[in-house]
Formats: sequence, structure tokens, C-alpha cells
Amino acid sequence: QVELVEYGGGLVQAGGSLRLSCAASGGTFGRSAMAWFRQAPGKEREFVAGITWSGGITFYAEAIKDRFTVSRDITKSTVFLQMNSLKPEDTAVYYCTTKQVGGDMRDPGTYDVWGQGTQVTVSS
Repeated sequence: QVELVEYGGGLVQAGGSLRLSCAASGGTFGRSAMAWFRQAPGKEREFVAGITWSGGITFYAEAIKDRFTVSRDITKSTVFLQMNSLKPEDTAVYYCTTKQVGGDMRDPGTYDVWGQGTQVTVSS
């Protein structure tokens, strides 16, 4: 059974940077992709960025595509989210997730394992 643990959240001023990490234990064999979603208070969980596990193809939400970068280290079964030029509206709990099936990278219903989430707070 795959388990995901996120690291790297915290408090940062607007314009600053943070790097989130997500380590997968239990192996990533058969996993098609990993992704980051976020959920702000009172809002629905939304897709942020994703990456296919074998080919490293990346996908981004429009709101962050020029500021965030998703990457992976296959040898360490870890995915990263580098977040630059952070804005107060980026404040949310960020969740790492993974799936075995294909389909729309942005659809949270296609993912079967989720991390516990890490808080990112951007002050103005």
C-alpha cells in the first residue's frame, strides 16, 4: 500500500518561495502519475500541478503555471513542487496524491492515495 508524506509547508511573505516535497513509501510500481492539489478555507480542492511518473510529462493549472514547477526523483520516489513569486491567494493546504489509472490529470476523483496535507500561508 502506497503512503504519501508531504514536507516543506510554512509561512512566507508575498513574493517569496517554498519547495514542497512528497515522499511515497510502499513503492511506486504501477503508478501512472503524481500531483499536487490545494484547498483554501471555504473552497473546493483544486488541481495545482501534476507529473506522469514514467515520462515526466507535466501539467499545470493556469493560475500558477508561470510560477510553480513540478518535478520528480524516481530513485527516491519523491515529487517536488517549487513555488516562486508566492501570492496571498496561494494560501491553502497542499495535498500530494497519486493514481494508477489514466484520465484527466485535473480530476481528483481519479486519484486513490492522498497525503495528509501541508499548510502554506503567504502573508501580504
